[in-house]
Amino acid sequence: MRPAPKVITVIAVVLFIAAGSYGQSLGDVAREQRQKQAKTPNVPRKVVTNEEIPEHEEPVSCTSVSHGERDTAEAAPASNDTHAGEQWKAKIEAQKNSVASLQNQIDKLNSSIHFVEANRYYNGVQYNERQVQKQNEVQRMQKQLDEQKNQLENMQESARKAGLGSSVYEP
Repeated sequence: MRPAPKVITVIAVVLFIAAGSYGQSLGDVAREQRQKQAKTPNVPRKVVTNEEIPEHEEPVSCTSVSHGERDTAEAAPASNDTHAGEQWKAKIEAQKNSVASLQNQIDKLNSSIHFVEANRYYNGVQYNERQVQKQNEVQRMQKQLDEQKNQLENMQESARKAGLGSSVYEP
């Protein structure tokens, strides 16, 4: 036996009305959101613009030894205790991370350098001037990378001369 179409229609209407009355109205949801926002303090948000973002980040040295203190820290013999070995290992690892980070920045900047034919584009000359600036920046960063690699080698040699095992100054 099939139920009458009117019965099915009535049941569908009743279920539809029940479902509609069960849910929240849009006004209720908006009211709850306003109440939540009123409870939380308004923190001023800072809008970052393109002018505030540098084209490329300046590398930050991860070592805690300044240039003036470097010579005395590297020349001072470390004792054979595990604490001194861990300190040397941490310094050397930080220097390795600094070298790797700078190398990564150089690689990214090198990959972004692309010259165009100046007479094919209306701003080709300015674009190529910017590419030359990038090349100069790469050269400056390369010099800094060489200095950091030299510093890393000096730190590793000092750790070796201090009698620490190769696990301190080698990976």
